[in-house]
Amino acid sequence: MQELSNFIIHESRIKDKSKLAEAVKHKFNLTLDRKVYYCDKFAIRFCTSKNGSFSNTVLSLSALQKYDDKPFVVCLTTPTENKLFLANSSFLKKISHSSQQLAVDNIKGSFNGSDIIRIIDGVENAPENFSDLFAIHQNFSFKENLVRLVEANKSIVPTKERFNVNEYMEKIILAAPDRANNFEKSQYYFKLLEDLDARVEKYKTEILAAAKLIENGKIRGQVIEYLIAGEDDNIRMAIAKALFDNGPLPKIKGSNDLGDYIKQFPGFKIKTDIKTKIMARNSAPKGYNIDKMLEFLSEDKSVFMFYFVCIDYENSSIKTILASVLQKEIIESTIFQFHWAGRNSRNVTQFSGEIIKKLIINGAQNNIDKNAAIAFLKKLIAS
Repeated sequence: MQELSNFIIHESRIKDKSKLAEAVKHKFNLTLDRKVYYCDKFAIRFCTSKNGSFSNTVLSLSALQKYDDKPFVVCLTTPTENKLFLANSSFLKKISHSSQQLAVDNIKGSFNGSDIIRIIDGVENAPENFSDLFAIHQNFSFKENLVRLVEANKSIVPTKERFNVNEYMEKIILAAPDRANNFEKSQYYFKLLEDLDARVEKYKTEILAAAKLIENGKIRGQVIEYLIAGEDDNIRMAIAKALFDNGPLPKIKGSNDLGDYIKQFPGFKIKTDIKTKIMARNSAPKGYNIDKMLEFLSEDKSVFMFYFVCIDYENSSIKTILASVLQKEIIESTIFQFHWAGRNSRNVTQFSGEIIKKLIINGAQNNIDKNAAIAFLKKLIAS
């Protein structure tokens, strides 16, 4: 992506959209599909504006779907400069044109340049941030973003309902730091960690292969999570065969549950969400649905944990940690995806890849600051 950005910015002397498109096509050996130029690494759409504003139509949503699994760049040529934006479905506010019939099962309408989000959680939609932004996008499927865009465009009944926290539930939720602290000091914490680590060791070869070979972050995460926590050994065997024979991966049905691995111990009900971090790749692991987490933490004995799997496939090494969602470093790493939340739901979260990377390298400290954790939970309830 950096090479593309540098080339287009260097060619800012070219003010004609068609000439710039032809130069980029030749430089990167792109294929033209109607209005979109693409290759294995990215897709790009060229637009033009005489005054620098960007209200013109960019592309239909159905056309974007074809390229949403790779960086989709929009290049705006103006009299003074060429501007670049990422316009994958995660970075659209709404669909502007012919969207009256837009529905989850009826993809209609087009988006304008003004529909592209310029600031995503404090990060500017600019070439120097494309790698980090696309890492965020890879955690959301086109279907998930489609639901959000449908809700943004129509006065429909939302598909998800906000979890209402009453006074009794709030007391149980705010006691979660004590439950998590007690669990982490118990023998059951080490039993859970040993169980998960044994699963990683058993499928280490397949996990390393998946980390190296699968480009799409969402699919890669699903495959690795299934290798660790899946219940069907036939699917694991099919994954292994696909990885080593360069064949198609089996379809893995995503779970709608809060965690990938559920375990009960005396006095504790544990849900553990498995997150992968690839050392050689930019990634911002997807966090959790806040409504689902609050609903779970409103139950007696509930403890929500993260099992982070840090993979360095170049050195064939894997490092893991098991930590509470309320651990200090994880709270500080949490990013709220305000633009992604539906009208009738709280936000979803994401984690800073660099902070998680440092946490994994330094090891789990299991330090829960009770006051900070309670303040964090109150913020989630109020969001």
